[in-house]
Amino acid sequence: MKAILVPVDQSSSIASVLTCAELLARRLDGIAEGVALRPDPVSAIAPEPVIAETILAMRNDDEFIGRVKVTFESHFGSFPELRHRWRGGSPVDESDLGSLSRVYDLTVLSRPSDSANRRAMTTLETALFESGRPILVAPPSAPKSIGENIVISWNCSTEQASAMGSAMPLLRLAKTVTILTIEGLTVAGPTGAQAKECLAASGIDACEITMGNGGKKPGAVLLAEAQKLGADLIVKGAYTQSRFRQMIFGGATSHLLAHSSLPILMAR
Repeated sequence: MKAILVPVDQSSSIASVLTCAELLARRLDGIAEGVALRPDPVSAIAPEPVIAETILAMRNDDEFIGRVKVTFESHFGSFPELRHRWRGGSPVDESDLGSLSRVYDLTVLSRPSDSANRRAMTTLETALFESGRPILVAPPSAPKSIGENIVISWNCSTEQASAMGSAMPLLRLAKTVTILTIEGLTVAGPTGAQAKECLAASGIDACEITMGNGGKKPGAVLLAEAQKLGADLIVKGAYTQSRFRQMIFGGATSHLLAHSSLPILMAR
């Protein structure tokens, strides 16, 4: 996991995205590659100064690219020991990002928040479903570390197996790994104890916890327990239920994307 794609826009959460990419590049001895993420015209309606700047930037790709490139290079310029570079060319939109992400080991995107427009969620889902590669969801506030203390949200699913496999480079470097199974958040499949045995074969000494949900939403229990354990990263298979079902009934993926203050590595 060396090649890290960092789509850069002018959103308020970009500082956390850049910090997450920096922490990953440092931990994995990787390279962070920035690319301009084209603004969404529909979101540029509110009469706020930052939105007005976005509208002006959209009129000129070169101007917009220049602004976000400065944002990227200003952050990584503070860390000359880290490998980073700016990818040239036009800004990418959602469909471009889904395709481009296929040739990177990981893409770092911001967590959609209640105040964000629908575009942030669509961008995240496009990268997740169209790339075939994992994504790292950056929380609204920049974390201080990533991958020291990892919680694997084990729900026995194919999606979770994919996420755990994608996270192996980070799991091997972690000081603490916990396989956490929440009752009510599982499908038919191997147990957390079996997942622990799998990791042990790769030299990863994980702790395994299975717990009830206490009548609460499993996603809320997962997040609360991860915070209690002092985790700085959650590894989660995304959308074991369909996106439509999660939209109507809720689900752990939807809860984490709405509420997590921790970075999340997601895969399908």
